[in-house]
Amino acid sequence: MKLDRLAGAALALTLAAAPGASWSADIKLPRQIAWTAYGTGSAGYNQSVAIGAALQDALGVNLRVLPGKNDVARAEPLRQGKVQFSATGVGGSFMAQEGAFEFGAPNWGPQPVRLLLANNGGTVGLSVGVAGDVGVKEYADLKGKRVAWVKGAPALNVNVTAYLAYAGLDWDDVVKVEFGGFGDSWKGMVNGQVDAAFASTNSGRAYEMAASPRGLVWPPIDPENKEGIARMKAVAPFFEPMTAKVGANIDGTDGAPTAGYAYPVLVAMADQDADLVYNMTRAMVELFPAYKDKAPGINGWALEKQNFEWVVPYHEGAVRYFKELGVWSDAAQAHNDRLIARQEALAKAWAELKAQNPEDWDAAWSEARRKALAEGGFEVVF
Repeated sequence: MKLDRLAGAALALTLAAAPGASWSADIKLPRQIAWTAYGTGSAGYNQSVAIGAALQDALGVNLRVLPGKNDVARAEPLRQGKVQFSATGVGGSFMAQEGAFEFGAPNWGPQPVRLLLANNGGTVGLSVGVAGDVGVKEYADLKGKRVAWVKGAPALNVNVTAYLAYAGLDWDDVVKVEFGGFGDSWKGMVNGQVDAAFASTNSGRAYEMAASPRGLVWPPIDPENKEGIARMKAVAPFFEPMTAKVGANIDGTDGAPTAGYAYPVLVAMADQDADLVYNMTRAMVELFPAYKDKAPGINGWALEKQNFEWVVPYHEGAVRYFKELGVWSDAAQAHNDRLIARQEALAKAWAELKAQNPEDWDAAWSEARRKALAEGGFEVVF
C-alpha cells in the first residue's frame, strides 16, 4: 500500500474532523458496544478506554471493555458472541487463526478471525522487561533467572521464547514461574517473585515496575545480530527489530533498541455483521483526531500506519470502507483472499481430524496442520 494514498486519505479525514463538522452524523452504531482487551493497566486496555471516551463524546456510544487475563480469556467472549470485537494481540488473532498452542486444544481449533484495524505505531516495543536489581544487561544474562510464564497466553509465552532464542537460550536455561494472567506476572515482578516478563513498553504495568524499588530495564535487541534475529523470527515470524520511543524508562530518551509488531489489533469473527464492522472501522478512523495522544502509543491506529497485507485477513465490512477511501489495492485484495484460503484449509483439516477422533490429539493435529499448510502452498509456522 502506497503511503501517499494513505496519507492523503488521512489528511482529508483530519480536515473533516474540524470543529463543527458533521462527518460522524451518519455513522450507525448501537448505543452499546463491547469488546475484550488485556486487563486494567495494560496498553490495550488503556487505549480502549480512550477510544471509548471518543465514541461516547462524538456518537453517544458506550464502549464496554471486558478485561481478560490472557489470549483465551479475550477470545472466548468473542467466539461466543458475547462481545462484538476484541482488542487483542498476535495470540487472539494470528495464533487463533492458526489453531496453534492453546488454540490447538480440541475445544478450540482454527478461528475465522478478521481484522478491522491495527495499531502499527512503530514507537512501542513488545519486549521482555527485566527487574533492574538482578544485573541483567543483555538477554543472555537471563540464564538462571526467573522468567514469567502466563497460563492460557500463548502469545506472551511464544514472545518470551523468541527473546530467549535471540540470546541463544530456551526455557531449560531459566527458571519458569507460572502466573494466571498478564497483570499477575508484572505484580510478581514488583513483589520479587520473578525477574522478567513480557509486555508492551508502554504498558501501565511496566511504568509501575519502573517506579518500584526494583526498577526496570529493557535489554537491547541488536538489529545487526543476524543470527540472533533469525532465531527470534524462527519462533515468532511477526517480530521485527525497531527502536521503541514510548514506554517506561524510554519516554524522553533517544529510544530503546528492541523488537515489536502490531498491537493492539481490533478483530471480529468472520460472521460478524458487515454493516456493524463497516461502521466500527469508520468510527475508529474518523474519530482518530479525538483519541489521538490520549494514551501512550495510541497514535499507531492512524490510517496512514495501516498495513493491509498483514498476517490476518480483513473483514469484508472493513474492506468496504477502505475501498470507499481509495486505499485498498488489488494487491491487498489478493493477499486477503490468500489468507482466507489459508484459514479455510486449516478449518477443513481440523474438521477432518475431529471426525477421526485420534487418541493423541496434540500430535495428530500438529501433523495434520503442517500437512494442510504445506499441501496448500502456505508458509508453515509454529
